[in-house]
Amino acid sequence: MKSRVTVTATVMMRRRLTALLVSAILGLAAAPAAAQTSPGRPAVPSQGAAAAVPPDQAPDGQPISAGQIQRWFEAYTVLQAQEALGLSEAQYGRFVTRLKSLQEIRRRHQQARNKILAELRRLTAPQAVSPAPAADEAAIGEQLRGLRDEDDRGAVDLRKAYEGVDDTLTVTQQARFRTFEERMEQQKLELLMRARQNARANRARGKS
Repeated sequence: MKSRVTVTATVMMRRRLTALLVSAILGLAAAPAAAQTSPGRPAVPSQGAAAAVPPDQAPDGQPISAGQIQRWFEAYTVLQAQEALGLSEAQYGRFVTRLKSLQEIRRRHQQARNKILAELRRLTAPQAVSPAPAADEAAIGEQLRGLRDEDDRGAVDLRKAYEGVDDTLTVTQQARFRTFEERMEQQKLELLMRARQNARANRARGKS
């Protein structure tokens, strides 16, 4: 059984890691306001910075990619989960293992789905010959079957992964996990929107 000192040290380390990650993905949220501060003087985040939407730029000024955002939020979710769900130390290790498995399955399914959709966009692009040749029709049908198969397979895999996560939680914690995921997803979507807007602004500046 872990000693009280060991448990406290683990909690403190986790809080430090959380703070570092928050600084990486949330600390720059005030970046647009920085231009209004004195030259050379960085903007100071408010006490509520941790609850703000993450930044739309990396430290080097480049737009943050969707992949970076996804990885950051997955790590952020793992670090925030214990407090958000009220997990005990005994639960936390098993929960994190199952949660990471869920995240990996979801990411793998989404990547496979995006690949199929990209191929469908190519096959059905406006510049394609209309009506489509028989060969293209066959290719489109094959991709549609692949998409249906991927969706079916993803649904089964995700359901099993959620069951694995739920096995580590009480009923109340399972409900908290659903609302917690929804909240994290909303923040991620807001950041993705800002990242896209920032990318468009950068392209516009490059043309001017």
